[in-house]
Amino acid sequence: MTNRRRFITLLGGAFGSSVLLSGCFGNPPGATDSSATPQAASPAAGNLETTTIKLGYIPILEAAPLVVGVEKGFFAKHGLKVELAKQASWPAARDNVVLGSSGGGIDGGQWQLPMPHMITEGVITDGKKVPMYVLAQLISQANGIAVSNSLKNDNLGVDLSSKVDVFKRFPQKEGRKFRAAHTYPNANQDMWIRYWLAAGGIDPDKDIELLTVPSTETLQGMRNGTMEAFSTGDPWPFRIVRDDIGYTAALTAQIWPDHPEEFLAVRADWVDKNPKAAVALVKGLIEAQQWADKQENRGEVAKLISSRAYFNTPVDVLEPALKGQYLLGADKKPENDPKKGPIYWMSDRGVISYPYKSLSLWFLVESLRWNMHPGKLTSINQARAIVNKVNREDIWRQAATELGLPAKDIPTTSSRGKETFFDGIIYDPENPQAYLNSLKIKR
Repeated sequence: MTNRRRFITLLGGAFGSSVLLSGCFGNPPGATDSSATPQAASPAAGNLETTTIKLGYIPILEAAPLVVGVEKGFFAKHGLKVELAKQASWPAARDNVVLGSSGGGIDGGQWQLPMPHMITEGVITDGKKVPMYVLAQLISQANGIAVSNSLKNDNLGVDLSSKVDVFKRFPQKEGRKFRAAHTYPNANQDMWIRYWLAAGGIDPDKDIELLTVPSTETLQGMRNGTMEAFSTGDPWPFRIVRDDIGYTAALTAQIWPDHPEEFLAVRADWVDKNPKAAVALVKGLIEAQQWADKQENRGEVAKLISSRAYFNTPVDVLEPALKGQYLLGADKKPENDPKKGPIYWMSDRGVISYPYKSLSLWFLVESLRWNMHPGKLTSINQARAIVNKVNREDIWRQAATELGLPAKDIPTTSSRGKETFFDGIIYDPENPQAYLNSLKIKR
């Protein structure tokens, strides 16, 4: 299984890194949409070390704040011309950030965690260390686990504890193991499906087969029976449901409410060379997130990201997903709850955008749980040291202060506190070992 997963991942990287699809440049406010509101230039906008940056993105809802920042003029307001470059896959993004924009790649962009941390350490880049800084969280939630209609009668949900036999009997019934997929190994979407399975008593390394599949192959894979479940970001789970290929078994918002999702991270050499521009980038992002987080703006967000230059996806697919209008379970029960949909700025746990070290640490602790990087990531102390090196909370706080955000919206600590999962498991960032000890299925 490991060799097969590695082969698929390498194939995606070899193809993806040779293709860099250009998105849109930082257009003047209002240039591409008649409803765009011009932003007044910041007084500091003319005092940056550079006025350009190239960011990669994957066309899922996590990237929406970057598109909004460009199209609504929030980055331009702070003196930055942001070029967004659509990435063919996560391996392509990884390879392109190693190249850097000077080598035809990208300076940074949207990332699953702990990719920036592992790129910094050279763990997923064949030993080549490319230091990166995590500058902000882009989004919370907006991921789901879709299941094929071949399992409609089983009606899988967030709690699998009564459905273990579905997975155990699969080899006898089908002549092979149950197949689940994600878009990149050892990162967000891999970890969500692993947590979901393990919480229900299914060992993701022994009881099923995990595959790495680009999100663009999701629909076809479900149609032709290549996979029974897929963990990825919207709009893909939503499209699987809308096209009646499968159903949504679980939202990640159910697994871990207000969970950290994808992040903005940039090469450290770019940030170190351009510290004022880095602050300007975060300022533009914060304002884009605030705007995109308003439910009354979600329709316009859908229009902005739907274009061929960005997602190339119909508005009627994007808008319900943006508004938290889901159809859950095999019976497709309507769920209209914005709190379970994408959150870009403010949740019940406070500001989403802040790059909490405690949240980034969880991804590395999960990496230890599954022994994802044997011999390369070996201890909680090492994980903490990597997070301390990569997460730049100071840049976020400076940006927020310069924007004049209220003090209540500027976290003063590196921890969001204890986190509780749907199965009652508690992650205390002050004691990650206790969290690991509490997990029944692990390596």
